[in-house]
Amino acid sequence: MNHRIGFNALSRTTSERKALKRNMVTSLFRYERIETTKAKALEVRKMAEKMITRAKEDSVHNRRIVASDIYDEAVVAKLFKEIAPMFAERKGGYTRILKTGNRLGDAAEMVILELVEKTKKKEATKAEKKA
Repeated sequence: MNHRIGFNALSRTTSERKALKRNMVTSLFRYERIETTKAKALEVRKMAEKMITRAKEDSVHNRRIVASDIYDEAVVAKLFKEIAPMFAERKGGYTRILKTGNRLGDAAEMVILELVEKTKKKEATKAEKKA
């Protein structure tokens, strides 16, 4: 029975798991979508959604808490200035997981973890390229 198991250890030690999740959350906010395994995506999603909720209120306290896990100041600034305002009206569900199939090497289930809404910069560059 799997009672009282609060998270997936991902076959890693605590420090390795924290580093993995920090790096993946940073990449998610930088690129707005990442491809990974289903187990990792489910764990990273928890951390990312909590950070976006915290970033919706821009205060020094919230910035310091988020910056304790995201070491890149540019990504922290992007989270507070671009990503969080997009989700101001939304109460949760900031990310989505799209299944892409199985990995060839070990048949791990692969998914794309992405933000539900895209930032305006990418949409503007796509429109400029089409014109």
